[in-house]
Amino acid sequence: MDYSESAIAAASAPKPLKIWAIFASTFVTIFLAEMGDKTQVTTLLMTAESHNPWVVFVGAGSALITTSLLGVLVGRWLASHIQPKTLERAAGITLLFISVLLFWEILH
Repeated sequence: MDYSESAIAAASAPKPLKIWAIFASTFVTIFLAEMGDKTQVTTLLMTAESHNPWVVFVGAGSALITTSLLGVLVGRWLASHIQPKTLERAAGITLLFISVLLFWEILH
């Protein structure tokens, strides 16, 4: 049976339910990771200082969108050049190294 490129693309396209699951997982993970971090505290302080919350909101939102875009683009590039298992190990080693450095800093 000969499949056209559009039939192959349609068969491999993510299903809407899977897309929403990826979206929800990403939203919850990033939302919880950002709660109470230095970005949120900085945004809070800048809003209190400037008395212009909407301008701070647009600036902070634009910055977060831009950094997220960079993360997605670099992640996509890495995924196309490096095996997923290698990426997982590299991320784990990097986070472990950062944890050791932070712990070392606390002790000294």
